[in-house]
Amino acid sequence: MDTANRHVIHLDLDTFFVSVERLLNSKLIGKPVIIGGTSDRGVVSSCSYEARQFGASSGMPMKLARTLCRDAIIVRGDMEMYSKYSKMVTEIVAERAPLFEKASIDEHYIDITGMDRFFGCLKWTQELRKSIIDNTGLPISFGLSPNKTVSKIATGEAKPNGLLEITGERVKPFLDPLSIKKIPGIGDKTYQTLRSMGISNIHTLSQIPMEMMERVLGKNGNMIWKKANGIDNTPVIAYHERLSIGTENTFEQDTIDISFMRQILTGMVEKVCFQLRKKQKLTSCITVKIRYSNFDTHTLQKQIAYTSLDHVILAVVKDLFERLYQRRMLIRLIGVRLSGLVHGVQQLDLFEESPQLIRLYQALDRLRIRYGSDAVHRAITTI
Repeated sequence: MDTANRHVIHLDLDTFFVSVERLLNSKLIGKPVIIGGTSDRGVVSSCSYEARQFGASSGMPMKLARTLCRDAIIVRGDMEMYSKYSKMVTEIVAERAPLFEKASIDEHYIDITGMDRFFGCLKWTQELRKSIIDNTGLPISFGLSPNKTVSKIATGEAKPNGLLEITGERVKPFLDPLSIKKIPGIGDKTYQTLRSMGISNIHTLSQIPMEMMERVLGKNGNMIWKKANGIDNTPVIAYHERLSIGTENTFEQDTIDISFMRQILTGMVEKVCFQLRKKQKLTSCITVKIRYSNFDTHTLQKQIAYTSLDHVILAVVKDLFERLYQRRMLIRLIGVRLSGLVHGVQQLDLFEESPQLIRLYQALDRLRIRYGSDAVHRAITTI
């Protein structure tokens, strides 16, 4: 396919957590709102444009955000409610889009290549946006262009609550004057490196020889150079095909030892949750599987609020296993699978009031990264 003739939409729910809270409490509209752990040791997960004007931002310590924006209304947040609205938007997209990818809890990519022959890509995008706003009440911004990178940047320029189309011939004129910070994948360290080279806008970056970019930034330099030149052949990956994370254990001898199986399940959950956090993913669906000695296989699953934390997932796995294992026959195999994955990092568990618990998770993950996934386990033997 000629990638220049692709039509890719990037959809982003504006200040998503804040917008959901405003749907539930109209008194928050127009006020500086900060979502996150309500203690001073918490972290900002999201904040309104009004709060951003005072310097508050996502990932900032709550204590600093309170100092910068003294009139801010602090809301602890409700991940279950945000997950509900996220899935509501995904269902609307799924009903209409020929091919879509759920990139995070508040972002989707949609490939509507070929739609221009029948309906018109911009018109289709406008109608989808109107449908989402009408059905959810949430503000939403869209970027429409030949590829993911340009569409994501266009969405940023369309905010708040807007839509911007960048056709093929307008890609370079659109990108050139923008700050290099607008390019997805340029973090603080890369930004400082490029600024030290005298590079501030995308046009200047696009003129640097690719070989030099690779020498300075390694393999990442090649990717950043392409993005600066509006080149991105990355496909939209169908959401239903997104990989799940799971593990199974076939016992050497069939067993009915409940304590033993609970211990195995605990280890499984630790393993898959570590993989989840390592890949910077969140899950919204948990499946437990058992296979009896006669090879009868049964599964049970549950939709949950997006998470990547062991203790949350363990509780669900325990409940599913207890409900699933009813026949008290010998069991040959058990398994755990996490699906409905989206990109996301549960910073201090978004609204967690126990930063000590989250620091423990982070310390355990560092040990596993350094010494291997089996380096440390829970001392308990049941879940």
